[in-house]
Amino acid sequence: MSPSQSAPDTAQRKTPGKAALASFLGSTLEYYDFFIYGTAAALVFPHIFFPTADPAVGLISAFATFGVAYVARPVGGLVMGHFGDKLGRKKILLLTLGIMGLSSLGIGFLPGYEQVGIWAPILLVAGRLAQGFSAGAESAGASTLTLEHSPEGKRGFFTSFVMTGYASGMVLATLVFIPVAALPQEAMMAWGWRIPFWLSIVVLGIAYWVRTHLDETPVFEEAQATDQVAPMPIKEVLRFQGADVMRVVGMSIMSVMQTVFTVFGLAYATTTAGFDRASILTVNAVAIGLSMVAMPLAARLSDRIGRRPLLLTAAIGCSVTIFLYFLALSSGNLALVFLSAFLNMTVLYSGFNGIWPAFFAEQFAAPVRYTGMALGNQLGLVLAGFAPMIASMLLAPGITGWIPVAVFATVCMLIAAASAFYSPETFRTPIAELGASYLKGSAQRRDLLQASRHELQDAPTAGTRIH
Repeated sequence: MSPSQSAPDTAQRKTPGKAALASFLGSTLEYYDFFIYGTAAALVFPHIFFPTADPAVGLISAFATFGVAYVARPVGGLVMGHFGDKLGRKKILLLTLGIMGLSSLGIGFLPGYEQVGIWAPILLVAGRLAQGFSAGAESAGASTLTLEHSPEGKRGFFTSFVMTGYASGMVLATLVFIPVAALPQEAMMAWGWRIPFWLSIVVLGIAYWVRTHLDETPVFEEAQATDQVAPMPIKEVLRFQGADVMRVVGMSIMSVMQTVFTVFGLAYATTTAGFDRASILTVNAVAIGLSMVAMPLAARLSDRIGRRPLLLTAAIGCSVTIFLYFLALSSGNLALVFLSAFLNMTVLYSGFNGIWPAFFAEQFAAPVRYTGMALGNQLGLVLAGFAPMIASMLLAPGITGWIPVAVFATVCMLIAAASAFYSPETFRTPIAELGASYLKGSAQRRDLLQASRHELQDAPTAGTRIH
């Protein structure tokens, strides 16, 4: 089939709207679970699973279990990315969805330390590891699937719905947790905190149904048909695109801003700054909820002017506004807290969150796209996972004790900015030409293999002549 015939057929088999919806719902579940766990780690888990005479030790221990998932994420990304590049995007995304939903439901049924002793935190860590394993493959797979279903010139816009699900999950989790947080302390600790985990089964059911009705991507089907599926994607991506993986690692460190803001910031606001739980949860829900509009707009703009300018603006802007956010928390003024949260999360962080799903996936060629994106993204997220714990350890006494935390977040933003600056711009590159270093390297390897085969075929003839 000629290229002129192949291109229209591929375009007709793409379903960007369905892919965006499926990715949106999958990310909604992932980040719903992310936020209810982070919220519970800040407000409940120190008392239920880590009772200790020192509240600070209990909080750090709870945040450590939050971070444990980010150790499992690269493993999940590597394992599931391998099979996603070999067996298809859709099959693996259905599996990751099931693991995430069932592990979250299980956490909601766990006994506390008073009931089973040390087994309580052990089981909590096991559930969190399962969440992390699943999440390690979810965002990369959803981004890859949506990107490969998207039309040229609109890849950023459609793929942004992967992280629009982030905002949706956060808002949903907050709406569920606000009435729970308003319960009397005894009721919340006894059974109230379990309700948000149980409700994750509803999101799981809807997302799973939508994904079962989604087609595999034409890009992957063509790779299968032309025998271009990589035999060992991890080996191939590190051989030909190792530098791209490392740049994605660096850019992914920007997610430290998200966990410092949503998880550590919640704990700081309620335990140190004196805000009530419901008020801060509401501020976070509104600020991040508004990013459901900001992220697609930022992504659409990136389809016009490029990904890198917006990523750089987001990284530098967040490094400034995180200081404003903690200053506002220290002032005790809720209006200032909302304004600074709006600038940090809604306006600036959306410039990163709405764009990275497309930009990271665009760094890699189709045969290694799932593996390369998952590996780079999830390795970078390890630091984001432990950022709340690190921030708790950096927090100093006094009204300005948050400054070391803000400096830590700023350093992470500068690393992300440098990584984005040195990454190739991709918004105008046709999808078949993405991952140039892999395409060049694999083409050279194929030429060498063909030359070797010709030499082997000619060898007997040459030998006969000499004889």
